Amino acid sequence: MTRSAAKLPVAVMTALVLTMTLADCAKVRDSRLNPFNWFGRSRAAQTQTVLAPNEAADGRQLIQQVTALEVTKTNYGAIVQAKGLPPTQGWWKAELKADNRGKPDENGVVTYRFLVFQPPGPTPVSTVQSRELTAAAFLSTVDLDSISQIVVQGELNSRSSGR
Repeated sequence: MTRSAAKLPVAVMTALVLTMTLADCAKVRDSRLNPFNWFGRSRAAQTQTVLAPNEAADGRQLIQQVTALEVTKTNYGAIVQAKGLPPTQGWWKAELKADNRGKPDENGVVTYRFLVFQPPGPTPVSTVQSRELTAAAFLSTVDLDSISQIVVQGELNSRSSGR
């Protein structure tokens, strides 16, 4: 048997394995293992519920504007990170507070309120970069199974990321 004849079964076997593997990918289409079935870029959305200032029990207010939203996959779930812009310097203790105890509604939407404390006295406006605040929350893989969209609300706008 020649060398090229011996390589033929290897090539056929490789093609067969690739065909079977790719055919099996169709079953993973709706799975969270599919990289195309992950949260995409965030987009600006209309604020569905405008919350009154100081609605949080601890006196925090909604951040004036949500400027960015990113959902980053981890081994155990995902990190939801939002950036926001208050009207002046000095706002502090930013937090993404989940509505409905972090459980999605009947449409698979989980909503966070971006809450911050107001500074105690008059503060300068300064630059956008120096006022920007970041807050994050963790979602486990179990939580992500029932979530199709993540929304972060601010006073003037909200941002959402869906799959």
